[in-house]
Amino acid sequence: MKAELLNWILFAGKVLHRNSDWMAWNLFLALIPLGLSVWLFRRSRQPSILWWLGLLVFVAFLPNAPYVLTDIIHLIYDIREGFSEWIVTLVLVPQYMLFILAGFQAYVLSLINLGHYLNQRQRHRYVLWAELVLHALSALGIYLGRFLRFNSWDLVTRLDSVADKVVDDLVAKRPALVMFVTFIVITGLYWLMKEVTLGLILRKRYRRTFESTSEADPGSS
Repeated sequence: MKAELLNWILFAGKVLHRNSDWMAWNLFLALIPLGLSVWLFRRSRQPSILWWLGLLVFVAFLPNAPYVLTDIIHLIYDIREGFSEWIVTLVLVPQYMLFILAGFQAYVLSLINLGHYLNQRQRHRYVLWAELVLHALSALGIYLGRFLRFNSWDLVTRLDSVADKVVDDLVAKRPALVMFVTFIVITGLYWLMKEVTLGLILRKRYRRTFESTSEADPGSS
């Protein structure tokens, strides 16, 4: 029994390792816009030439975060390889879910940071529009990455090719439909996860405030 369990664990480790390289790379790309959002959208950060360049890089790399949603296709391929139900249920599905959740959460936090930045500068009415525009650009970026195999840096190294493909595919029915559905999915998931994330942030702040108040006034309890 112990030998069977050990063999199962070793095999599960091999299954996890087979996806670790590309998952690590895609997650790294997803975290780039999050890191940029922390730097760009600080309260004291004032727009400058460097800031605007950073914002362009932020927009260019932002689609890499929701792009992880499309990586679910690799799970389908893995299942078709004939792994046992236990491996699929206990190893592959949790691995993919954690990977996708982490990547998309980076997208959510990036836009929350942007919204907080706009709110601080009394630009409340632009928050929703900024989110919708970035959802649309991310849907376009996901299509370019998943179906046409472009990368974020191709906006610099192969701008002509990217522009030609965008112009050609935007007027075609099927690519436009794919991008529209992607936009709807991103928008819906973002709204859901944003509400959950903000709720957790507010709950954490409330708990800190309550604990600080309790420590300052022990007799209040």
